[in-house]
Amino acid sequence: MSAEGSTKAVLTALAANLGIAVTKFVAFALTGSSSMLAEAIHSVADSSNQALLLIGGKRAGRRATEEHPFGYGRERYIYAFLVAIVLFSLGGMFALYEAWHKIRDPHSIDEWQWVPIAVLLVAIALEGTALRTAVKESNRSRGRSSWVQFVRRSKSPELPVILLEDTGALAGLVFALAGVSLTLITGDGVWDGIGTAAIGVLLAAIAIVLATEVKSLLVGESAGPEQVRLIRAAITEGRDVPSVIHMRTMHVGPDELLVAAKIAVDLQDDAREVADAINDAEARIRAALPIARWIYLEPDVLRTKG
Repeated sequence: MSAEGSTKAVLTALAANLGIAVTKFVAFALTGSSSMLAEAIHSVADSSNQALLLIGGKRAGRRATEEHPFGYGRERYIYAFLVAIVLFSLGGMFALYEAWHKIRDPHSIDEWQWVPIAVLLVAIALEGTALRTAVKESNRSRGRSSWVQFVRRSKSPELPVILLEDTGALAGLVFALAGVSLTLITGDGVWDGIGTAAIGVLLAAIAIVLATEVKSLLVGESAGPEQVRLIRAAITEGRDVPSVIHMRTMHVGPDELLVAAKIAVDLQDDAREVADAINDAEARIRAALPIARWIYLEPDVLRTKG
């Protein structure tokens, strides 16, 4: 997944959400609809989240230092986790709080009745455009994986976050449209509150999914099965390394992989031959998998039982 593609999807979503947030706040001011207020805050939360993703991507590009010898690639995971927190608190919890107030003290939408419907329809069109961009960029690296597998296995947090946010935004707009429409039809403001509650539950659920997946990346995930296969094949491709005794991998960042392995060498090899074998194996790994930034190979003698 290219950083350029991720940035394009984030910027598209940011532009859409900023414009949508302004129109939703105007609609709320004119109508007093709680669904419109919840959706306006939702768009503010999404805009903040996209800004966080851009900041995380920028900070992750800093060079390694003595204090952080493996660089700052995980900053992208930290900021993605902050996105989940913002979405849960500013989006989900606020919407549920507003829904509780609206259901306790419902009131109909008496003035500017056409405004929330028009705003929601325009917002659906804009969010659809943002989601289409995210889907297009994701398809370049998703391969044959399902969308669930892509979200769960992707090492780059930006596109899965945007995909979930935009999908949740579209669903939330549908809930808001249903709540506002039923309020206008029946004159009962409780429907507006129910629509707001549905938005809150949806955003909280998406935030929990995001937090769970990003937490796994923060703790440290290994390379994917295909990448592990490529590394093993690259190590044993030369005649000087007959086998890999054991290996560990970990993503230091979305595009930065640490590889540590104990490799078998011939008992008769001298120090120079072992060093050459290690250097050649490292070169083959980097050629097969360029994201392998840090490689540590420990030579050992393969011992057989018996």
